[in-house]
Amino acid sequence: MSRLPLGKLKSELLDKLLTLYKGQADSSVVLGPRIGEDAAVIDLGDRYLIAKTDPITFATEEIGWYAVHINANDVATTGARPRWFQAALLLPEASPEDLAEQIFAQMDRAMKELGVALVGGHTEITYGLDRPIVVGSMFAEIEKDKLVQKTNIQVGDEIILTKGIVIEGTAVIAREKEKGLKEDFPPEFIQRARNYLYEPGISVVEDALIAASAGACALHDPTEGGLNMGLWELATTSGKGIVLYEDQVPILLEAKALCERFGLNPFGTITSGSLLVVISAEKSAELLARYEEKGIKAAKIGEITSSGLSVKRQGKIYDLKYSEKDEITRIFE
Repeated sequence: MSRLPLGKLKSELLDKLLTLYKGQADSSVVLGPRIGEDAAVIDLGDRYLIAKTDPITFATEEIGWYAVHINANDVATTGARPRWFQAALLLPEASPEDLAEQIFAQMDRAMKELGVALVGGHTEITYGLDRPIVVGSMFAEIEKDKLVQKTNIQVGDEIILTKGIVIEGTAVIAREKEKGLKEDFPPEFIQRARNYLYEPGISVVEDALIAASAGACALHDPTEGGLNMGLWELATTSGKGIVLYEDQVPILLEAKALCERFGLNPFGTITSGSLLVVISAEKSAELLARYEEKGIKAAKIGEITSSGLSVKRQGKIYDLKYSEKDEITRIFE
């Protein structure tokens, strides 16, 4: 039996598991576990409950802050504003007491930034860990007629990307590999890369709520596997195709330099902080104008087709390649 590689489970295996093992059937589950979906949707009668769970495994610095924002991002892709957070905090043996307080303080800061309340969770000292792990769960509610779903995607819709790619990946590399980077980059560069957590920032809650109010057909938060994996997830969930205009994808200066330094493909590197918006061609100009007004950089990077995944690069068409294994795992191997 082959061993599982780092990163997401292979899509074929995950699809098999979700098909075979999904618990008791429940008619109140509007949207359950599915490849490419960001959050669950549960019918509460007069409104929907949105629920999401995500762990933080690559980062060690600011892990509590990460956990809140990463889970909030996925909830916001439904058009809902995040409201309630839970966390399971697992600490290595012999951890100092102040480590727990640091992580709680990080979560508190992030929750206050978003207007989110802590409602529960779990803590323990866990055998076999070499670093802390936070598994977060975020919840929200939304009026039924305001829910944004990927099933609304239509052929001809445009794809807009906010900010750029490799936002989270840049911060992770700069923070986890800072010592080695000092030989190749000046302190100011490393500090800017470290600060990608906050500027341009890994939160897409505002980006998503603006897009939802502008009539977006679908929203997706590309994370592990980078932009290309996120596009594959969009195509898989919607049953449509995608063409990516690769030359139009913004790659920020520090992101490009650090990917080149470690030989990583930026299109396959974790990119929390970017939001994929699918919107009709008639509404895309208005959305771009709203983003510009709010100081959020955004660009049209592709469109929805009837089938297939392709990339247009320097005027030529190629197959779009993606992988469940994130490029950033290579810096930890």
